[in-house]
Amino acid sequence: MTSPHHTEGPTPTRIGRLDDLPLQLTSFVGRERELEEIEDLLGETRLLMLTGPGGCGKTRLAMMAAERVADGFEGGVGWVWLAPVSDQTLVPRTVASALGAREAPGLSPTEALVERIGDSEVLLVLDNCEHLIEACAALVDGILRSCPGLKVLGTSREPLNIAGETAWSVPPLSRPAPDDAFDPGELARYEAVRLFVERAWVAAPGFQLTAENAAAVARVCERLDGLPLAIELAAARVRVLSVEQISHRLDNALGLLTEGGRMAPFHQRTLRGALDWSHDLLPEEEQVLFRRLSVFGDGFELGMAEGICSGSGLDGGDVLPLLSRLVDKSLVLVTDREGEARYRLLATVRQYAEEKLRLSGEEPETRRRHARFYLELAEQAGPEFTGPNQEEWLDRLEGELGNLRAAMRWSLGSGGPGDAEVGLRTAGALWRFCYLRGYYGEGRGWLERALALDEPVRSSPHARALTGAGVLALLQCDYEPAEERLEESLALYRELNDGRGEASVLQVLGSVARERGYYERAKAYHEESLALWRVLGDDGEIARSLNYLGFAAWLQEDFDQAVELCTQTLGMFRRPGDAEGVAWALISLGSAALYGGDRARAEALLEESLATSRHAGYREGIAWSLNQLGVAAYRGEEPGRAETLLRESLKVHRNLGDRWRIASVLEGLAEVACSRGLTERATRLFGAAEALREAISTPIPPCERDDRDRGVSVARAGLGEETFARARARGRALTLEEAIAQASEVSHPPEVPAPLTHDLSAREVEVLGLVAEGLTDAQVAERLFLSPRTVGHHLRSVYRKLEVPSRAAAAKTALERGLI
Repeated sequence: MTSPHHTEGPTPTRIGRLDDLPLQLTSFVGRERELEEIEDLLGETRLLMLTGPGGCGKTRLAMMAAERVADGFEGGVGWVWLAPVSDQTLVPRTVASALGAREAPGLSPTEALVERIGDSEVLLVLDNCEHLIEACAALVDGILRSCPGLKVLGTSREPLNIAGETAWSVPPLSRPAPDDAFDPGELARYEAVRLFVERAWVAAPGFQLTAENAAAVARVCERLDGLPLAIELAAARVRVLSVEQISHRLDNALGLLTEGGRMAPFHQRTLRGALDWSHDLLPEEEQVLFRRLSVFGDGFELGMAEGICSGSGLDGGDVLPLLSRLVDKSLVLVTDREGEARYRLLATVRQYAEEKLRLSGEEPETRRRHARFYLELAEQAGPEFTGPNQEEWLDRLEGELGNLRAAMRWSLGSGGPGDAEVGLRTAGALWRFCYLRGYYGEGRGWLERALALDEPVRSSPHARALTGAGVLALLQCDYEPAEERLEESLALYRELNDGRGEASVLQVLGSVARERGYYERAKAYHEESLALWRVLGDDGEIARSLNYLGFAAWLQEDFDQAVELCTQTLGMFRRPGDAEGVAWALISLGSAALYGGDRARAEALLEESLATSRHAGYREGIAWSLNQLGVAAYRGEEPGRAETLLRESLKVHRNLGDRWRIASVLEGLAEVACSRGLTERATRLFGAAEALREAISTPIPPCERDDRDRGVSVARAGLGEETFARARARGRALTLEEAIAQASEVSHPPEVPAPLTHDLSAREVEVLGLVAEGLTDAQVAERLFLSPRTVGHHLRSVYRKLEVPSRAAAAKTALERGLI
């Protein structure tokens, strides 16, 4: 590049040559995009500072960038390593000496440096400015004003904050996400993985990324946030540990990631050394806030930091300026600037800050404030889980899941008796969130630990926790513990004279009995609950109890009774304008009509439920209405329409994060695929649903098991055992998002023969053919995986269409017309 300030005169001596840059003995991995961006920025600005936390690769990136642009600087490139310099006053002399500026009487080091550079086109690289930030800022500001051809590239954990500066934050290396597939070929695309593998090979020649170690390598790179120094130190451990062992030991990353190269700067030999270097440069107030921020398990917003980290010598009004300085010094990252900014500490930085918090003696009080803050959030969210803001609140708690987990660990682990009560109340407030988002095992674990700590206390929070534990056990089809916890809750509510709690638990006990097939017991529980709600005068809950009774009647195939009860429910919900209640009553009525054989009425009711739910913005009602409409289309032998409706239902359930119902819809789509002859697709979806149920610790409920098992049997018979096993394994290996993506694709069924020239459906022809062979309704049902009631419905339709009065006449007419 040619400087616009170039003047006539002798060519100045070059400051440095490309060969003068520090020589590196290890390969440089990735960063092509970053290098291109730095090169572009150096063409636009005279002062570019590469900022980031210790170990993020600032020095190597500056080195590679300097090599790429060196030929464009006629006066050369000067490299100044400032890490060994501890005295601010020595900065000008150190830089002047590195660039060959001669000291002379009457000239300060800065003046000598300006004279040395003159008007030449020079790139000055200042490495490790953070501990000398004021002196570096003063020097750079002065020489840039005096040397028009000079450009400065610096590395620091914070910007210089002078006029004309461009601060560029060095990003981490690209790394796999927790739910990425662990295929070695795919993982090798990530820079963090390539760096780990290359450095591991140096430590243990012959090391390779394989199918066996791929998952562990991915976990290491993800947990270390793509931080190059941490990854290099971890890779060096393969001399003595397997990658799986390294992954498991990262909870103590500061102890594990030691023993860097002896010739590396001291603060880059260990992760702790790098962090000590940054921490020791902080003023006392910044150190206080830094260590207190370690209580946040998954990021935080400004108000959270002000509420939790202030006190004990730190005023709430001081948090923002102190937090801003920690961001400037790359110890805190800003991760989301849309709406309200969100902040976080890198995992290894957080471990270091936690150590400092423990040593300070402030940990108990800070964690106690953190736990109480999240208790308030959980209790605030509770009433919102059934309203129009349901999805918003579920997403909010999902975003705070790391913090909720940290609060629960403290409350139910290290805290005292008062903290255990906070844990109990938090777990009791969160069980509906765990139910709706599929965290059954985790939520149940919180509740059981809280109940064990709180056993002597007889209180409403204790009763709520018992109820939550029972519900989550029910969702895991763990029926005996579910009944035990619910019965304890029922007894406690009765002891506390809490009629509402008692009636609610009776409803859930009815659901447990229903799931186990004990329909009479279920009916008794629901009737007892209904009687209590009538005494309490709660029309909404009376209607819900009637709906439960209608559902129980439906499962017993007493469809007339089901319709009667659900009709009462609908009338009660309509009176106060309870849109959610109306939607569920319509769903129950529609389902009863569907399984009772009146598909036209079922679809009309379900369409009304869908419209009601859409108008009210009730996402759960939308999802279930679509689901049941899909079932109706499937039973009506419209597999294409069924697939469309179920795919839309899947999308809503996915947005809600309801993994249990996602598994159910995947199974429904698999059954549709079976009916269309797409047995391999069906098998993959069955496998994906099976893996998802295992991941959330909930087996398929008994009431859904027969339909799923019939579909699996058809798929197995269609593919053969070996092909079926391979397809099922591929489905089980899919991530949740991959499974949803595959299920959301429009399927294309194989070619089918031309339509029959009569009004009988394909299913009716199947039934008629088996009847002609002499099979009874029960035998036909078993052969076609249908219920006897459905077979009877098909036969009545056949009689009507063929205008015949009996089975024998139908078979005779079908044979005569060549229909079978």
